[in-house]
This record gives sequence, structure tokens and C-alpha cells, in this order.
Amino acid sequence: MLQASTLKFLKDLKKNNNKPWFEKNKSVYLEAKEDMDHFVEQVIEGFGKTDPEIANLHPKDCTYRIYRDVRFSQDKTPYKAHMGAYLNKGGKKVPTAGYYVHLEPGRNMAGGGLWMPQAPELNKVRQEIDYNFAEWSKILSDRNFKKTFIEGLEKEDMLTRPPKGYDEENPAIEYLKLKSFIVTREFTDAEVQSKTYLKEIIKTFTSMKGFVYFLNRGLE
Repeated sequence: MLQASTLKFLKDLKKNNNKPWFEKNKSVYLEAKEDMDHFVEQVIEGFGKTDPEIANLHPKDCTYRIYRDVRFSQDKTPYKAHMGAYLNKGGKKVPTAGYYVHLEPGRNMAGGGLWMPQAPELNKVRQEIDYNFAEWSKILSDRNFKKTFIEGLEKEDMLTRPPKGYDEENPAIEYLKLKSFIVTREFTDAEVQSKTYLKEIIKTFTSMKGFVYFLNRGLE
């Protein structure tokens, strides 16, 4: 479970997203960071028994900095009002499919997949889906997968026309039009602080292991 103080810090940070406040509350931030790192460590230890590809990761390989890169952004607030960790076989800097946990009061979630891959990688995944659509469909129709990710794959960002080399009659076309392959599950603040949260995160990741492995096979 994560501590209530960690969520409180993120709530307070959202209201006071400036350097003077952050520096004054640096010790509170460090406690929240330690709490998140410890939780991620527990996830790696627990889920690593199911997915050996992430078993040797360390929290520093997975967690993101709270400091925002504002160089090319109109939003100049210096800090993220959330904490996140991305678990995949090469660590957060490697562009392969993986598992993500996001901590943000009122917007907590977990899930993952492959987000906005570059054109060569995207083409590889599309080809994998096209060539092995029966297997892909079986993964998405799995009972545990559907129960965990009720909304299915996110389809907000997708092509309006078939990608080059495919036509509208292709049975996999609704997936071939996607630019990302992502699933998510939401958690309330109360669930995040419950004793069963770690178990639920591991259960969530376990239900999507086949999905992640399929995407990574396509990238090989």
C-alpha cells in the first residue's frame, strides 16, 4: 500500500507548483519518493515471479523524475503533479512494451502496452497483428484481460484511413489504424491506500502479460 502522506504531497504540489514551495517541502517530497520507490520495488519482486524479464529491474530503472522539462513547453510549471513508473525488460528508457503505474490523486491508474512508437516500430507491430490476428484476438478476448480492462484498447488517437499497405476490408483494420497500443485500469485514492493495492497491481500486470509479449515479439 502507498501512504496517505504521499497522495497528500501530490495534492499540495498541484496547488503550489513552484520552486519556493517545493524547496520548503523537499523533505516531504523525499519521503513520498521513498514510498513510491519502495512500492515499485515490491511490484518488481512480486510480479517478477510471473514475468522474469522485469525481475532484475530496480526502482531507479523504472521511476520517472518529478522535475518537468519545460524547454519546449508552454506550460512552465516546474514539477509533475504525479508519480509514475514504467516496468519493461530494458527499463524506462528502452522503447519496448511494458507495464505502467501512475499515481495522481483522482487520476490513479495502471496498465501499459506500447505508446506512440516510431514509424519503423509501429509498422512492425501492425505487421505482427496482421499476420497473427487470430492470436491477437484471442489475447484481447481473454476473460481476465477483458475483466481487467473493461474499455479495451484506447482508441482516441488513430488514423481515419487505413495505413499504407492495408485496406478497409482487413479484419484487423480497427487495430491497424492505431498509433498506440495501450490499456488502462483506474484506481480510486482509497484503493491506492488499501492493503490490497499491491496485489491488484500485480494482478493487473499479470492479466496483460500476453498482450505485452505479443507487442514485443513484433518489435524484434
